[in-house]
Amino acid sequence: MTKTPIFIVDAFVGELPWGRARGNAAAVVLLDEAREAEWMQEVAAEMNLSETAFVVHKSEENFNLRWFTPETEVELCGHATLASAHVLWETARAGRDQSLRFHTLSGVLTAQSEGEWIALDFPSREAEACDLPDELRDALGLETQYGPYPSFRAADDWLIEAAGEGQIDFLRPDFSALTQISRTLNGRGVIVTAQPQYEGNGYDFVSRFFAPAIGIDEDSATGSAHAALAPFWGARLGKREMTGFQASKRGGLVRVHWRDSRVEIAGQALTSLRGELCI
Repeated sequence: MTKTPIFIVDAFVGELPWGRARGNAAAVVLLDEAREAEWMQEVAAEMNLSETAFVVHKSEENFNLRWFTPETEVELCGHATLASAHVLWETARAGRDQSLRFHTLSGVLTAQSEGEWIALDFPSREAEACDLPDELRDALGLETQYGPYPSFRAADDWLIEAAGEGQIDFLRPDFSALTQISRTLNGRGVIVTAQPQYEGNGYDFVSRFFAPAIGIDEDSATGSAHAALAPFWGARLGKREMTGFQASKRGGLVRVHWRDSRVEIAGQALTSLRGELCI
């Protein structure tokens, strides 16, 4: 029976004034050679985490990388990329002084070790203004008295600016309705964002991310969403380097450096489980 190394890693962990952000858990599977998509999807469903990453060593610092939710393959995922880099360095499959190149459905993504932080190089996702459908607003639970809500499309995600951090904290989406609307509108997920309620918490903007159409009701910490949040808030705040807090139940801390067409997305990671797949 073939035994394949598998790890569970918490990505985008960090310290906050009131406690610790526990980040987003991703499974990382290290493969000697590529496997069929059906097998990878079966493993991802078994793991039942927001993302399972499958890594194949290609040559020197080059690796093939694919990501699967419990329901489908996705084209871009930040926290599972960060988790994959963390595992490769932690297991000495790559040197920490070595920049990693991941070949993915979204092109080549790079990762570098920066002390306790891992920096990923992602394509920027510019947000274009658009009308917010009433059905989407209602499914999210955005109260009409605080609207209208500036809304945008960033690639296949909706991006909506809420009235404030407090409103984001109290969002209680109708996930059944949100799933149907997302599929009808041909979207991956919905980013809801706002400025912090208080200064001094250590972050420049706050967000939540919902993607029930691909099997994730709410993601705990979403690197790919910050590829859109960085240019969005960078233009408003007049900043290139910022910190975002993803206000999920687990919480996520993400540093971003907006470089026009690219965004550096940085986070910390912690391995919580090591084992072997027996399927």
